[in-house]
Amino acid sequence: MSSATKRQTLPIPGLSDLRQRLNAMPLPEVEDSILLRILVQAAVAVGIVALDVAAADVADPLWISIWAVPVSILGAVWSWHRRRKRNIAVKFCIAIAMLIGLAAFFVKLLSSANDTRLALAELLIWLQVFHSFDLPRRKDLGYSMVIGLILMGVSATLSQTLVFAPLLLLFFIIAVPVLILDYRSRLGLPSPSFKRSGLDMAPRRLGVFLLITVGLGLLIFAFLPRLPGYQLRTFPVSAPIDIQGEFDTGNIINPGYVREGRSGTGVGNGPAGELEDGPGELDGDFYYGFNDRINQNLRGQLNPKVVMRVRSQAEGFWRVMAFDRYTGQGWQVSRNEDDLAVQKVERPSWSLRFNLPWSVTLNRTREVVQSYTIVADLPNLIPALYEPKELYFPTRQVAIDPEGALRSPVPLSEGLTYTVVSEVPYRDRTLLRNSDQRYPIPIRDYYMDVPEAIASRVRQEADRILATSPTPITTPYEKALYLAQYLKQNYTIQPNLPFLAENEDLVEAFLFKFGGGYGDHFSTVLTIMLRAIGIPARLVVGFNPGEFNPFTGFYVVQNTDAFAMTEAYFNKYGWFTFNPIPGYEVIPPSIEEYQTFSVLRRFWNWIAGWLPSPVTGFLTWVFEGIANALSWAFGFVTSFMNSWVGILLGAGLLTGLGFLGWLLWSGWNQWRYHRFLGKLPPMEALYRQMLDRLASQGYPKPNAQTPLEYSQHIYGHQPPTHAQAVDEISQAYVRWRYGKQSPDLNHLRQRLRDLQQREKRHSAKKLQLK
Repeated sequence: MSSATKRQTLPIPGLSDLRQRLNAMPLPEVEDSILLRILVQAAVAVGIVALDVAAADVADPLWISIWAVPVSILGAVWSWHRRRKRNIAVKFCIAIAMLIGLAAFFVKLLSSANDTRLALAELLIWLQVFHSFDLPRRKDLGYSMVIGLILMGVSATLSQTLVFAPLLLLFFIIAVPVLILDYRSRLGLPSPSFKRSGLDMAPRRLGVFLLITVGLGLLIFAFLPRLPGYQLRTFPVSAPIDIQGEFDTGNIINPGYVREGRSGTGVGNGPAGELEDGPGELDGDFYYGFNDRINQNLRGQLNPKVVMRVRSQAEGFWRVMAFDRYTGQGWQVSRNEDDLAVQKVERPSWSLRFNLPWSVTLNRTREVVQSYTIVADLPNLIPALYEPKELYFPTRQVAIDPEGALRSPVPLSEGLTYTVVSEVPYRDRTLLRNSDQRYPIPIRDYYMDVPEAIASRVRQEADRILATSPTPITTPYEKALYLAQYLKQNYTIQPNLPFLAENEDLVEAFLFKFGGGYGDHFSTVLTIMLRAIGIPARLVVGFNPGEFNPFTGFYVVQNTDAFAMTEAYFNKYGWFTFNPIPGYEVIPPSIEEYQTFSVLRRFWNWIAGWLPSPVTGFLTWVFEGIANALSWAFGFVTSFMNSWVGILLGAGLLTGLGFLGWLLWSGWNQWRYHRFLGKLPPMEALYRQMLDRLASQGYPKPNAQTPLEYSQHIYGHQPPTHAQAVDEISQAYVRWRYGKQSPDLNHLRQRLRDLQQREKRHSAKKLQLK
């Protein structure tokens, strides 16, 4: 042999020792259950697909499942065939691949620091794919199941539609057998198949189990208190948007408007736009009120479509903008081109948070967090609950106009997500009644103007309406409330309203000619009437809360939810809205004093939409009666909470309610028990009563004992008279069950009653001795 050959065959120092140590190590305990492996892999696949589905609601589709699911299945098959091998080379490659995946994760994390959920979920999927090539032990399968569970959790936080619900149910259907098989494996019991392992997971039984679990989950979701104090301060926001050029704060970009041949910057004469003045047709896709000037002499209606989804701690009016100048047939933002009035706000480069200016008020407020996801293109106006104090938005700059409207440098496009933190005022009617009419100069200058041609006639009509009140109305708040309610009840929506003439005033025609109008016309009339009697007011436009989906927790808002309301100013307390449109509440939805269980009410409203009207009316009457009783009791107790009397009353009420609940629960269990006994043959029911009685005393019958063995066992633990009665009933049961002999039921029932009475006397003697 040549020296060169010898050099090639010389072993690397230490390598042979390392190989010997690795070969000497014991092999890991292998999991041989094919069924467990298949179900774990199926659960992980469902989790990956669910992430793809949920991510499509808030971002571009990831399409991870297209490659991750088949590769993961391939790895699981490979792992099954190599489960008894050491696979050292495979583990080495997996370790390197995981390091590369971790590096890619950190790179992606830097570009999506505002919302790390998708980046973390993608890292987990990479780890699962690599990990699937080495799954010899039950513990390794457990890691995969945990990854699948985490992916489902992330998907649940991302999902905004019910498309996620079937995948959640499918995951649960798979996860239940996985837990059973995993437990059997821990006990060392083989589980080659469902049938042979005795799981008895028949479709009917599994269906009942699923219904019970889902029902309990929905019940917990509905009753779970929504506590704002537990909100995290990292909010969902889209990736940063780079804006080229200067931000024109006076430009409102509405895709439904055309001006001077340029789309998206105003109003015009084309079919996609609107006339600045005079008769015209509404755009069918975009609400006409989102612009610096609106024309209310337009006719038509919107084509319904979903425009955004909102997750909020409290429902409310998603305010978009407001108008201060009335033009006779519409409204205008008078200070739109004033650079000093429209403020630019810039966020720091390291954060997506804008700190917004907000007004000081004597009224009590509550912080409400809202997250918006845009589903269809909207103007560059940012909806938010009034009054926003923090905005988490992906651009470097935003603007806020004198009417409190937020403006973006770009239109709100499909898929955009942002978050608003608002200080929403409580609507305390008692406090607002104390508001005086000494208004600041800026308020008087911009929000009390009425055209001279109609001022006197409108003021007289407002005074006439207020004079119809049974009691004199003196405060501005009560005047606004009464006028709004009067318009709602005495004027009608007129879908076929004719166009106004060239110089005809909308308010005058509404009150004295047509006796009604379009929905937004009601708000215009109320706004001008309030100004005419000396109460500052402006027209505000935005979206109704929309339809609440109790399963996703989102408000689904359509373009048809957009409308106008009246916003009135009350000195020292700020702006509050009134809705005079028929079919709506006069006071719009907002925060309430007690909203801990508000989701339950929204859930009932959602259910009521599917029920017939008579059923809904009856159940609503029942639930309102219960709610009013609880509200009265709570209010009665809280009125004394500052004293010992209130504390004692509260403790007594809680104790009484607890005792009543215990009585109801005990009665329910007794009814179910007697109903269960009624379905059994008389002898078996009697024997079962005796066994349950003895079990409650600490002498349960083991399954391995026969009835006669059990009765002999009782002789050593019960007085002779008790044991004899047990033995007699047991003998009769055996003769009936196995000898087909008819028992003397009356005698045996008497023996059971004697046994129960003796037990009571025996227990009483024990208590006396103690």
